[in-house]
Amino acid sequence: MSIDGVALRPVTEPDLPVMERFLIDPQTVVPFQWWGWSDTGRWRRQWAENGLLGDDGGYLMVVRGAERLGFVAWRQVRPTRTTTYWNMGINLLPEARGQGVGTEAQRQLVHYLFAHTTVVRVEADTEADNIAEQRALEKVGFTREGVLRSIAFRDGQWRDGVRYSILRGELA
Repeated sequence: MSIDGVALRPVTEPDLPVMERFLIDPQTVVPFQWWGWSDTGRWRRQWAENGLLGDDGGYLMVVRGAERLGFVAWRQVRPTRTTTYWNMGINLLPEARGQGVGTEAQRQLVHYLFAHTTVVRVEADTEADNIAEQRALEKVGFTREGVLRSIAFRDGQWRDGVRYSILRGELA
């Protein structure tokens, strides 16, 4: 799966230190994703269990050739006992941002999820101040659904979020 040199692929064990940077190096994730110190072994344990690919979610590396640029993730949301959909996200290394990589990686992830699962909806959330991510989601074809007031606590204050979604058939 590759367009313009950006591709998604399963996580390999040598990728784990790159992913762990997002947990141990605040400068890797600022300004929007630093939530404080957390369990640095969680992805290693999950990778040993299922390669970070499960029925209720997963992770894929974002790469350009041999260069690791970050990762995408998705998790199952079950709003009713008969309904599920995906919530997805992305984390890119600072040197990969601002080049269209995030837009392309998220487009590929949506294609992948609609091609390999029966869900009709994929959603994504971002902070209200994260204008670059909002633009990336809109370029993919996501629709802004609304503001989630005081949805996340980060850096000593509550932050508003914005929810986006795309439905099967809306992806260009």
